[in-house]
Amino acid sequence: MIFTETKIKGVFVIEPELLPDERGFFARSFCKDEFRNHGLETDIVQCNISYNKKKGTLRGMHYQAPPFEEAKIVSCIKGSIYDVVLDLRRDSATCCQWVATELSETNFKMVYIPKGCAHGFQTIEDDTMVYYQMTEFYHPECTSGVRWDDPAFMITWPMPDDATISNKDTQYETFRK
Repeated sequence: MIFTETKIKGVFVIEPELLPDERGFFARSFCKDEFRNHGLETDIVQCNISYNKKKGTLRGMHYQAPPFEEAKIVSCIKGSIYDVVLDLRRDSATCCQWVATELSETNFKMVYIPKGCAHGFQTIEDDTMVYYQMTEFYHPECTSGVRWDDPAFMITWPMPDDATISNKDTQYETFRK
């Protein structure tokens, strides 16, 4: 597995190393030892799938607040997404900065998102599925988020005018540092 740290400390793009043969290929998508060697949390307690019918669907920017903060590993198992991680850690040199990565069923990339960062994505294709591995159980009382279009962050989305967004995601307030 190839781990590439982004400009945001602790956010990694992970590419599995494909071992091809006449049948197709084999690749590891998770290895506790390799994740640990990069200082990443490995106690996965819950996995989720998000199905998105329409191209342009936008989910985010979500996080789980203390005391149940979570790290997560995100991959796209069908279709493709524009995946965004936003650093909300107040003591971080990159607080309020974001990075984006295209994840797809054909590039097999994953993104590791540490505690204290918000996550969101916009689908680039119809019928897209996103797979999440979480280090904390879901606690509805601690779910939170910031607006996907908050001017404090200036996130560049691929299809802002065609975004399908839940009512919940449009209700988040703007960020106050």
